[in-house]
Amino acid sequence: MREEHDVPLSGLTTMRVGGPARRLVTVETTDELVDAIREVDDADEPSLVVAGGSNLIVADEGFAGSVVRVATGGITVESGDSASSDVMVRVAAGEIWDDVVIRAVDQGWSGIEALSGIPGCAGATPIQNVGAYGQEVAQVIAEVRVWDRREQRVLTFSNADCRFGYRDSLFKARPGHYVVLDVLLRLRSSAFSGPVAYADLARDLGVEAGERVPLEQAREAVLVQRRGRGMVLDAADHDTWSCGSFFTNPVMSPGSYAALQHRAQARLGIGDSADGAVRVPRFDAPDGQVKTVAAWLIDKAGFGKGYRMPGPAALSTKHVLAVTNRGSAATAEIVALAREIRDGVHDAFGISLVNEPVLVGTSL
Repeated sequence: MREEHDVPLSGLTTMRVGGPARRLVTVETTDELVDAIREVDDADEPSLVVAGGSNLIVADEGFAGSVVRVATGGITVESGDSASSDVMVRVAAGEIWDDVVIRAVDQGWSGIEALSGIPGCAGATPIQNVGAYGQEVAQVIAEVRVWDRREQRVLTFSNADCRFGYRDSLFKARPGHYVVLDVLLRLRSSAFSGPVAYADLARDLGVEAGERVPLEQAREAVLVQRRGRGMVLDAADHDTWSCGSFFTNPVMSPGSYAALQHRAQARLGIGDSADGAVRVPRFDAPDGQVKTVAAWLIDKAGFGKGYRMPGPAALSTKHVLAVTNRGSAATAEIVALAREIRDGVHDAFGISLVNEPVLVGTSL
């Protein structure tokens, strides 16, 4: 366990903003993680748990408490089931997520290849129910082991207990209650990917939707897609100085979608569909709900790629969902731009976008 003081949090986040932590404790084992959390809780001091920092925006004033940085490691095969081809793999919370995907592809474990290139650490994946290109971790998580900060004990949640939803989970719904220690993944022993579910990905791979391809081929195609959107971390590319998608795709009732469609038609007039009418993107969601596309709403509200360039805060030049730091942005400038976009979409379409990153010491 290593302790430091007045460390800028900008260096621990992919957005690269945020003031200093009064105290920073880095832990490298699960026991150290539990001990560090118990210490700050017993002292009743403000605390913040950080791992990859890919979904975190901290105020310019910093954090006047203890920050626990999770740097635990370990990818362990616990069992394999030859009858079902399942492989159970336990992953420590501090493991870099893309390193987990690389290991899976190299070992012939299918189920997370479409989640290639996603920044952050494994412990954050069940909290957000991380997903991309037709896969999400809820499909492969068997268990999540956590430290319950209220009951002061280790608990294990089954997949069903985690209450996974679209970019949601029990852990997200109860912020500060649990600290993820490790995740048990149920992967499939196979040299081939899961069914390719994303149309653009299938096109790039030259296959029909639903077909399977070699794992490495699937991974590389996903990385090409993500790089094209500035979604693979690259210190030289300011489009990647972000939290990825800043807003989640709105989910609503069919009636609310119909009202959105009517409002879009009135605002935009003749569209680009066969009958000349505007068509708001629509996808089926659980429980009879409808999901639409935040990027479409942002673009049609007048916020195109590179909006507010040259910055210091601007939308990515590759993808309107990413609010980016062009190199010298402050947290206040990032938040102001996100607020402008959120409010602009609401004014245009009556839809309130929800931010995906966690904001500490600031708000929209």
